[in-house]
Amino acid sequence: MKLTSRFYAAMSAMLLVSSLSLGGCAGMTHQEKSTATGAVVGGVVGNVLCGGLACTGAGAAVGGVIGHEVAK
Repeated sequence: MKLTSRFYAAMSAMLLVSSLSLGGCAGMTHQEKSTATGAVVGGVVGNVLCGGLACTGAGAAVGGVIGHEVAK
Protein backbone atom coordinates (compact mmCIF):
# COMPACT_ATOMS: atom_id res chain seq x y z
CA MET A 1 0.00 0.00 0.00
CA LYS A 2 1.51 3.30 -1.07
CA LEU A 3 0.67 6.36 1.00
CA THR A 4 0.32 9.57 -0.93
CA SER A 5 1.26 13.10 0.01
CA ARG A 6 -2.47 13.90 0.20
CA PHE A 7 -2.77 11.42 3.07
CA TYR A 8 0.13 13.04 4.92
CA ALA A 9 -1.35 16.50 4.38
CA ALA A 10 -4.70 15.35 5.78
CA MET A 11 -3.05 13.78 8.81
CA SER A 12 -1.03 16.94 9.46
CA ALA A 13 -4.16 19.08 9.24
CA MET A 14 -6.03 16.79 11.65
CA LEU A 15 -3.14 16.91 14.11
CA LEU A 16 -3.02 20.71 13.96
CA VAL A 17 -6.77 21.11 14.43
CA SER A 18 -6.91 18.65 17.33
CA SER A 19 -4.00 20.29 19.15
CA LEU A 20 -5.52 23.76 18.74
CA SER A 21 -8.94 22.63 19.93
CA LEU A 22 -7.50 20.86 22.97
CA GLY A 23 -5.49 23.96 23.83
CA GLY A 24 -8.69 25.98 23.80
CA CYS A 25 -10.03 23.97 26.74
CA ALA A 26 -7.24 25.07 29.09
CA GLY A 27 -9.05 28.11 30.48
CA MET A 28 -12.48 26.52 30.81
CA THR A 29 -14.27 26.08 34.11
CA HIS A 30 -15.37 22.67 35.32
CA GLN A 31 -18.95 23.37 34.29
CA GLU A 32 -17.94 24.49 30.79
CA LYS A 33 -15.83 21.35 30.33
CA SER A 34 -18.74 19.20 31.49
CA THR A 35 -21.11 20.96 29.08
CA ALA A 36 -18.70 20.47 26.17
CA THR A 37 -18.14 16.82 27.07
CA GLY A 38 -21.87 16.22 27.32
CA ALA A 39 -22.42 17.83 23.93
CA VAL A 40 -19.77 15.67 22.27
CA VAL A 41 -21.04 12.46 23.86
CA GLY A 42 -24.65 13.38 23.07
CA GLY A 43 -23.77 14.14 19.45
CA VAL A 44 -22.05 10.78 19.04
CA VAL A 45 -24.95 8.92 20.64
CA GLY A 46 -27.48 10.80 18.49
CA ASN A 47 -25.51 9.96 15.36
CA VAL A 48 -25.25 6.29 16.30
CA LEU A 49 -28.97 6.01 17.06
CA CYS A 50 -30.35 7.82 13.99
CA GLY A 51 -27.43 8.61 11.72
CA GLY A 52 -28.74 11.97 10.51
CA LEU A 53 -27.66 15.54 10.99
CA ALA A 54 -30.81 16.40 12.94
CA CYS A 55 -30.31 13.50 15.34
CA THR A 56 -26.68 14.43 15.87
CA GLY A 57 -27.60 18.05 16.61
CA ALA A 58 -30.44 17.06 18.92
CA GLY A 59 -28.18 14.61 20.75
CA ALA A 60 -25.51 17.29 21.15
CA ALA A 61 -28.04 19.77 22.50
CA VAL A 62 -29.51 17.30 24.99
CA GLY A 63 -26.05 16.10 26.02
CA GLY A 64 -24.87 19.66 26.55
CA VAL A 65 -27.82 20.44 28.80
CA ILE A 66 -27.31 17.25 30.79
CA GLY A 67 -23.58 17.92 31.14
CA HIS A 68 -24.29 21.48 32.27
CA GLU A 69 -26.79 20.36 34.90
CA VAL A 70 -24.63 17.52 36.21
CA ALA A 71 -21.72 19.89 36.88
CA LYS A 72 -23.77 22.27 39.06
